[in-house]
Amino acid sequence: MGLGVRWTLHGDGRTPAPGAVVRPDERLSWPRTAGLGAQHVVAMFGASFVAPVLMGLDPNLAIMMSGVATILFLLATRGRVPSYLGCSLSFVGVAAIIRAQGGGSAAVTGAIFAVGAALFLSGLAVRKFGAGIIHAAMPPVVTGAVVMLIGFNLAPVTARTYWPQDQWTALLTMLVTGLCVVCLRGFWSRVAIFLGLLFGYGISWVFDRAFGKIHSVHGGPEAVDHWRLDLSGVAKADWLGLPTLHGPTFSWSAILVALPVVIALIAENAGHVKAVGEMTGDPLDDQLGTAISADGAATMISTAVGGPANTTYSENIGVMAATRVYSTAAYWAAAGFALLFGVCPKFGAVVAAVPGGVLGGITVILYGMIGLLGAQIWVHNKVDLRNPLNLVPVAAGIIIGIGGVSLKISNNFELSGIALGTIVVLSGYHVLRALAPAHLKEQEPLLDAGTSGYDAAAEQEATRRDT
Repeated sequence: MGLGVRWTLHGDGRTPAPGAVVRPDERLSWPRTAGLGAQHVVAMFGASFVAPVLMGLDPNLAIMMSGVATILFLLATRGRVPSYLGCSLSFVGVAAIIRAQGGGSAAVTGAIFAVGAALFLSGLAVRKFGAGIIHAAMPPVVTGAVVMLIGFNLAPVTARTYWPQDQWTALLTMLVTGLCVVCLRGFWSRVAIFLGLLFGYGISWVFDRAFGKIHSVHGGPEAVDHWRLDLSGVAKADWLGLPTLHGPTFSWSAILVALPVVIALIAENAGHVKAVGEMTGDPLDDQLGTAISADGAATMISTAVGGPANTTYSENIGVMAATRVYSTAAYWAAAGFALLFGVCPKFGAVVAAVPGGVLGGITVILYGMIGLLGAQIWVHNKVDLRNPLNLVPVAAGIIIGIGGVSLKISNNFELSGIALGTIVVLSGYHVLRALAPAHLKEQEPLLDAGTSGYDAAAEQEATRRDT
């Protein structure tokens, strides 16, 4: 398959043969492949466009760099691992903390660049030493706790920033999004976030027409009169143009806040590789290190020009499972569509105009799903929280991470929130394990080779995000 750009035609090129799947090195007819690519773009739309808005980054640049990241990933894995790399929601809390400390977009992207570098090096280590290095450093009890505190740390962002802008729109958007996730089937359930966004846009427009301007907080601490849905920026935006690029800046305080997210990204990549291998019948454990490094490199390239981090998307696993088409040709098509959207400023202006109340309703569900994914990791791997070796570091780390507990090191430097919580969980587990009596160590984590405790079912069902 070379670099993943040559494919053989599957059957008649129309539909998969009965009981068969379209493998990564196969394709359907080009019109159908292009249609599947568009479907993948729609599937990742909700989370991948909400993420940069929540982080204060350019949506146009984010979607364009997701296309670049996807192409890089397909080339690096030589077309064996079909995947779309969309914007990671794991950094939303990190961005909020950095901005609260006075950092701007350059500081946010600089911190995420450092995480991308760490992820790249982690992938190289996995390629050299095997997946066992992940299991030894980050057993499921640790991985689950870090994912949980990253998700739940975001709760104040929803409660203090988005929900107060329009509580009734937020409530209705939350209810409709939840109904879409639970009640719809197949492809429609996988684009529930997108459907929630559409509903929120519509109901905000209706409320503006029916009740006029709303008096609430809007981009500041003081309540002001404003329209729920302000599309003035859309009218002014051009149809064609390149996004604004900017370089990152680096500070140790911002980097330390962001570094713990590397644990979640490793888990996401490991789960994706395992899931695709199981669904296609082609074990991909040998590609785990390459996939992790490719994700890290893609994140570094994106943040170097002002874009967000990228990660493998579970929504697109769902599309593949539903269509039985695992062709990497469809992902090349999706990347092409993403690049086209990225050079349409008017499209980015529509995304940037998402009302705060709509984001409040969506993030209540989205952030909670991210946090509860940590619990799913524990359940899947039979983590025993009755064992104090597991319970103590997890309990302490999660409360620190969610509550924003801080530890002042000097006048100019302190650890808090996600960073401090992760350090407590990770170091606390390994230190306590080294000192604990033998009977507390008898139950070892149950992990298959090539996984990290982040299984396919958990990823597909619990995120449906970005997510």
